[in-house]
Amino acid sequence: MTDDVVTPMMAQFLQIRAQNPGSLLFYRMGDFYEMFFEDALAAAEALDIALTKRGFHKGEPIPMCGVPVHAAEGYLLTLIRKGFRVAIAEQLEDPAEAKKRGAKSVVKRDVVRLVTPGTLTEDSLLEARRHNFLCAFAEVRDEAAIAWADISTGEFRVMACTLPRLAPELARLAPREVLVSETRDRDLAGLVTESGAAMTPLAKSSFDSAGAEKRLCELFKVGSLEAFGSFDRAELSAMGALVDYLDLTQRGKLPLLRPPVKEAPGGTVQIDAATRRNLEITASLQGGRENSLLWAVDRTVTAPGARLLERRLSAPSRDLATIHARLDAVRHMVVQSPLRHELREALRRVPDMDRALSRIALDRAGPRDLAAIRSGLAQAETVSKLLTGTPELLSQASAALLGHEGLVDLLDRALVAEPPLMARDGGFIATGYDAELDETRALRDEGRGVIGRMQADYAETAGVPTLKIKHNNVLGYFIEVTPTHEERLRALPELFIHRQTTAGQVRFTTVELNALETKILNAGNHALEIEKRHYDSLKGAILDQSGPIGAAARALAEVDLATAFADLASAEDWSEPQIDDSRAFLLEGGRHPVVERALRRLGEPFIANDCQLTKASTPAIWLLTGPNMAGKSTFLRQNALIALLAQAGSYVPARKAHIGLVSQIFSRVGASDDLARGRSTFMVEMVETAAILNQADDRALVILDEIGRGTATYDGLSIAWATLEHLHGVNRCRALFATHYHEMTALSGKLQGVENATVSVKEWEGEVIFLHEVKQGAADRSYGVQVARLAGLPASVVERAKVVLEALEQGDRDGRKPSTLIDDLPLFRAAPPPPAPKPQKTSDLEDRLRGANPDEMSPMEALRLVYDLKTLLN
Repeated sequence: MTDDVVTPMMAQFLQIRAQNPGSLLFYRMGDFYEMFFEDALAAAEALDIALTKRGFHKGEPIPMCGVPVHAAEGYLLTLIRKGFRVAIAEQLEDPAEAKKRGAKSVVKRDVVRLVTPGTLTEDSLLEARRHNFLCAFAEVRDEAAIAWADISTGEFRVMACTLPRLAPELARLAPREVLVSETRDRDLAGLVTESGAAMTPLAKSSFDSAGAEKRLCELFKVGSLEAFGSFDRAELSAMGALVDYLDLTQRGKLPLLRPPVKEAPGGTVQIDAATRRNLEITASLQGGRENSLLWAVDRTVTAPGARLLERRLSAPSRDLATIHARLDAVRHMVVQSPLRHELREALRRVPDMDRALSRIALDRAGPRDLAAIRSGLAQAETVSKLLTGTPELLSQASAALLGHEGLVDLLDRALVAEPPLMARDGGFIATGYDAELDETRALRDEGRGVIGRMQADYAETAGVPTLKIKHNNVLGYFIEVTPTHEERLRALPELFIHRQTTAGQVRFTTVELNALETKILNAGNHALEIEKRHYDSLKGAILDQSGPIGAAARALAEVDLATAFADLASAEDWSEPQIDDSRAFLLEGGRHPVVERALRRLGEPFIANDCQLTKASTPAIWLLTGPNMAGKSTFLRQNALIALLAQAGSYVPARKAHIGLVSQIFSRVGASDDLARGRSTFMVEMVETAAILNQADDRALVILDEIGRGTATYDGLSIAWATLEHLHGVNRCRALFATHYHEMTALSGKLQGVENATVSVKEWEGEVIFLHEVKQGAADRSYGVQVARLAGLPASVVERAKVVLEALEQGDRDGRKPSTLIDDLPLFRAAPPPPAPKPQKTSDLEDRLRGANPDEMSPMEALRLVYDLKTLLN
């Protein structure tokens, strides 16, 4: 083509592309989605597929690449994960219709959907056990709010949320995409990106609160939103922007969202992003699910139950009645072990009804989604029958599982046991459901039998045993023989009519075969039309009951979680926590659930420890000292995780737990930098510590580890000292404060709420043995040199460190400054050669053991040896 000529098809592509800026355009051409120009270049690189050319534009070849329609979901997932958005342009008419307008007419196409990270519904694009939230943040004058929805499940919530609270809420929800006003996108870009979400700016009109109320009323088909609660202008703005974006991306086919639920800002435990990261609640520090708290405690057997578990761990409740109701349900399932096992077996057969329902509403479903609703509701009835005489939470769930008999019966009669994936494949309506369909199928199937008999007759008539009757979409039914037998059929022109000759085959037809083809084709198409009609009818019946179906799905998730927590408690010997409105924090035999599981794999025991931060009217702080590797960080984290589990409604890994309601959990554990934002390790530590000191109230639980270690010794000590005083005197909270600054242990005698605790170690012949036991008192040293030896430092370095340490400690006792010791400690001299290895000394105890021969000892001699060894040991 010339530089100025653009084919009609390419003109259509460019037009649709211009209407959807910022997205790759998947342009449907038959069995492929094709991309051109810059889209092709970007997609070929991202997907690692071949880049070809098609025609010319302005004198240059047009880059092109494509992916098969049947495999498109896999390519979409790759593109979404790499940060792309994709516009799907489908053919809106049959190519035969386009040809009626002229030989060069282009098939009508348009975008039917924008695929973005927050608007996914296909199972292959989603994680079954995690939500896929789309969030919107809105500000109206001095008000601000956040709304979030998972269109794959229908979840829809909103909450007042000031700008300083936005980061913690995004950390809690872990959304895939966040909508913001285009006037604020630059201000919020860093905050949203830090949460791991994609940011999408929208026009100010999308956030108009007046228009939002109208959009919401139209979506839920109500005259007023008052039935759902009272919403301020910012909350309406956030919800309206979210619905407006869904209307844009789904091209008018809005998902089946449940009525919005307004969350109270103080209804859950406040946990900021740094604390979630440090405690590894839903993801480990390496970024995956494995080795997180969620990974360690997840015993759910359904995908909705797993999503509910993640929500509970991410946002433990602060409402005592709610916590007690959840614990009552778990206790009942712990006691009723046979019932628990029976329920879990029934729940294993429950499909993901929430996501099936969402796909049905968006017209992206297939017959298997209808079958999923059938199976889920049938299992709901089975589960309900088992829930008799149960606590209130489970009784309410049981009630939501009933009343679906009519729909289950309809779906059971209408659908075959194992439907195909796609409705276009047919064969999903059961025999006996529709007499007309049965007759049409019989005609279609009988015609196929006639084809077989006709083939045998023609083979005998022509004398060609290898004659075949075949079918394709171009020729329909035809008779096929090899060129060797062509003349035998041509010798009977009154019967066989030549149609086509290929390289290796010759094809014929007959008048009788053409007539039969029309009959079979009409029967097959008619049967498929009848099935599609029933498919639409069944979809309508399901959508009419979408509310009760959604309630049943939530009830099943609640039962799944209660039985999963009970199964975990029974298997791991966890105990029921006592939760009240006091300031108590008493744990006996507490354990870290993740570390304990990891040690079990290695065949090693976990050393349980007590913790008591119970003070009636004063702050309660444990100042924890002891060497590295002794288990201080594990002890700190396990107490925070136990509090979190308790208020999430779970039993806890401890012999006994009495916890006064915790309002906030703050954690500053571990060292990390933020080089992308120009922050050193010490700066990150100070920023996180400042956030704790500025926010923690007297109901908070704070755990701090090694504050001030990233700077000079005296600077670090002074910062740690002042921080502890602030926690005690201003925040007045419950806290665990680990430090290497032994000078701080003197504070226990000056501050009423501070007690010293230490992690025990034992020295044995110059070696340090970590006992991992926490006890009252203070450590007298850090054992840093011994830990360095355990880490594998060269022996010469360890020995030199001992010399330097002894000199520094002696200088400290003599009142000399470290700088005056330089002459006595030539630190910069060449390192001496490593000393020759010393011969291993043996103890009397070892000598006695080596000299004993158990096979020749009498019982009395063996007993005497044991007493002798015990004497030597002491």
